Amino acid sequence: MIVKQFTRKNCTSCKCPREAHDVCHEEWVSVRSRLGLKGDESSGPIGVDPRERGLAWAPPGLPSHKIEEYFSMLPEIAIPRLGTPGERHRDRQLAIQLPKQDLARAYCRHLDPKHASSADDFMAARNEIALDIGSVQEVFERDLECGVCGLSLKYGSLAVSASKLGLLYHPACFYCADCKELLVDLAYCVHDDTLFCERHYAEQLKARCAACDELIFSGEYTKAMNKDWHSGHFCCWQCDESLTGQRYVLRDEHPYCIKCYESVFANGCEECSKIIGIDSKDLSYKDKHWHEACFLCNRCRVSLVDKQFGSKVDKIYCGNCYDAQFASRCDGCGEIFRAGTKKMEYKTRQWHEKCFCCVVCKNPIGTKSFIPREQEIYCAGCYEDKFATRCVKCNKIITSGGVTYKNEPWHRDCFTCSNCNTVLAGQRFTSRDDKPYCADCFGELFAKRCTACSKPITGIGGTRFISFEDRHWHNDCFICAGCKTSLVGRGFITDGDDIICPECAKLKLM
Repeated sequence: MIVKQFTRKNCTSCKCPREAHDVCHEEWVSVRSRLGLKGDESSGPIGVDPRERGLAWAPPGLPSHKIEEYFSMLPEIAIPRLGTPGERHRDRQLAIQLPKQDLARAYCRHLDPKHASSADDFMAARNEIALDIGSVQEVFERDLECGVCGLSLKYGSLAVSASKLGLLYHPACFYCADCKELLVDLAYCVHDDTLFCERHYAEQLKARCAACDELIFSGEYTKAMNKDWHSGHFCCWQCDESLTGQRYVLRDEHPYCIKCYESVFANGCEECSKIIGIDSKDLSYKDKHWHEACFLCNRCRVSLVDKQFGSKVDKIYCGNCYDAQFASRCDGCGEIFRAGTKKMEYKTRQWHEKCFCCVVCKNPIGTKSFIPREQEIYCAGCYEDKFATRCVKCNKIITSGGVTYKNEPWHRDCFTCSNCNTVLAGQRFTSRDDKPYCADCFGELFAKRCTACSKPITGIGGTRFISFEDRHWHNDCFICAGCKTSLVGRGFITDGDDIICPECAKLKLM
């Protein structure tokens, strides 16, 4: 850990506070010694050593079985078990809540000797009036309330006692009213009948320098960025030069002198390659920057400030120069696209907004849907009127569920029997003279009739039939009039209107 020069409390590399790097003060291994109090807090009446129980600290005076009960009432991060985040959290809170420069003048590196007596008086009064260490005890009275949340303290449970206020607290309620952190190792200060850690108690009464983190005992100091600073400690975050009475720039909540800000953050001009200082206007386009006076057309050198311009190959041009060299042309009217003109593009073609219109009705397409066909653009309505599939019967557009018959489109509901108008979609049908008929109508109107049963012979579904002279039979009806056996594929003899097999013919002759 390297502390930046003489005023910083931050790391030179990442500028994080020292407590964020788990830097603790090993010379103060206990809170009592940190506060300058006499005695050993680790040895209670029964001599429990916290480290023997794997803890960096435990409330003094508690028997062994009560220590675990106490820590069970706290969040895990507040339990300082050795080698855990809880131990590192305690180290950080010791550095934050009990800054050593607040507790002993020997650690104040920036205290003016003429203010030493004021510091001594402040520390002595604080130690006498406000500073103390809480103790953990069992609750042996009923109807007691917590000094913070006001809820009941359970009889027989553990509570933290703050003797300077004469109050008891739930262990999880014993925290600083300012930072809301649990008071590390139970060290607390009292101000206006309220609990504070020592850091925030001191800040109720004294200003603290944002640079060196020490209390300010002088009457004169600098106020900037809503913080307080020793005179001379309000410095550039980069070079540490004093900013008192000087111009500075605030960046990421840190102040910078003009020179450092411009060297670290200012942009370079694309035209002249010089830094664009804080007193110059910075004009930017596509991550490139220019002085106002350098923002010129790359060809004719006219100023482009508050004018339309175009960009090509990292160069900027006025509208006329850009059009003359690079502008593309509209596929509608053939005119160029001037700089700043809105362009409508589709695949490899482009149009002026007013030229991107339907080839039929000439209405601009804009952001509405359109349909391309060959080299033309159509609005949805005109495309349907001109190209949409229409039913051959009703001439209306088929949007879904159509039927094709003899290569012609029909609505399903329009494809009906030519005789009875029954819908034929999904049904068996046949045709005559290019007109569709359902099976029943076709049989009634056009089919041959069976000599035997007089019903139509339609042929639908592959039905076979037999013809002889001018008579016709269903296959199943072509049977001997005598023995009723099928004559399909056999010889037969006519007997008037009947047909009989040879055997029945012989019997009839005998």
